[in-house]
Amino acid sequence: MTSERPAGPLPAPETDNLGNFRWFLRGAVAAISLPAFILACSFVGFAALALEAGVTMSQAVFMTAVVWALPSKVVLVGAIMAGNGLLAAAFAVALSAVRLTPMVVALVPEMRTPRTRLWVLYLLSHFVAVTSWVLALETIRNVPRARRTAYYGGLGSTLVFINMCVVTAVYLVARDLPPAASAALLLITPIYFLTSLWGSAREKAGNVAMALGLVLGPIVHLFAPGASLLATGAIAGLAAYGWHVWSRRTA
Repeated sequence: MTSERPAGPLPAPETDNLGNFRWFLRGAVAAISLPAFILACSFVGFAALALEAGVTMSQAVFMTAVVWALPSKVVLVGAIMAGNGLLAAAFAVALSAVRLTPMVVALVPEMRTPRTRLWVLYLLSHFVAVTSWVLALETIRNVPRARRTAYYGGLGSTLVFINMCVVTAVYLVARDLPPAASAALLLITPIYFLTSLWGSAREKAGNVAMALGLVLGPIVHLFAPGASLLATGAIAGLAAYGWHVWSRRTA
């Protein structure tokens, strides 16, 4: 007796909507994690900051969905508080978002297949930020390649939706939140970013760059406070790259 097979070709994995939806849900479940909780706590501080700057609740929620990366939103709110014009604020946000380019370059090849549409990758690139990137790199290699776009779509969109809800909730109760508590919650973000990037660094040069940045940052700030972040990153990054090249040649 032979087993019967359905007539016609089997659907390709990337066009199997039911299978993609299941992996989308798995990505959404994977987003419910300790890093996501820490990120939500940081968004509490952001919402309080936006409220202090005079940003309305609808604007803050829209900003969360469209800008997404938390440091970029903090830069935008800072530009609003400083009274900067639209072009200056847009340039500052774009410059802040440049740091995410290496993350996109590292993650997209992990999701791409010969059948993947470019617009899908462009859309998913919007969800790339430190938290989603770290979570994806930890889990995406255990996902079938043809399902990775669906998986990351569930992970990234769930993180965005959760924090849109957090911002909405904070706006309803933020006036009762002490300013010191808001500031403390906002500081969770850089601490988490530093520890996550340190743990996920694939090359020792990444750890060297971060260590040099921590040491050089306060020193550079004394001489060039307006450009200390950019200068520290350039000096530490170039030094770490030089160390990487030297260590490979002497190995």
